[in-house]
Amino acid sequence: MEFTVNGEKREADVEYDMPLLWVLRDELGLKGTKYGCGVAQCGACTVHVDGVAVRSCQLAAGEAEGSDITTIEGLGTPETLHAVQEAWVEHQVAQCGYCQSGQIMQAAALLDQDPEPSDEVIDIVMSGNLCRCGTYPRIRAAVHTAAKKLQEA
Repeated sequence: MEFTVNGEKREADVEYDMPLLWVLRDELGLKGTKYGCGVAQCGACTVHVDGVAVRSCQLAAGEAEGSDITTIEGLGTPETLHAVQEAWVEHQVAQCGYCQSGQIMQAAALLDQDPEPSDEVIDIVMSGNLCRCGTYPRIRAAVHTAAKKLQEA
């Protein structure tokens, strides 16, 4: 199967029904996307497929074939962070950090769709991404900060 992953054409010889998460992690070596629950309930595995935030643990590789996939590794670089990543650092969102790649990917997708989300919209959209550390107030603040950064860019 062929995919465009983080702007690069990639191939993987996998079964149609293998979850995209395992293609990214095990076949392509992109470990930033995390396995959390395996049933699309926690959001740790969130990536963008053709610009839409999806749970990669439940998306079959065959359904994503030919798609443009962005993982946390492709959102920004250590030298040039994405505005959401900058805001996460600024607000010290991460505690254990396990859920953060999925949180960041969900927030980036939200801001692509709604550049000035209200608290209510942030809470609704981000509610599918669980954080055991409970950093939800910092996540909301970071989304607002990222929205401002993106508007200034």
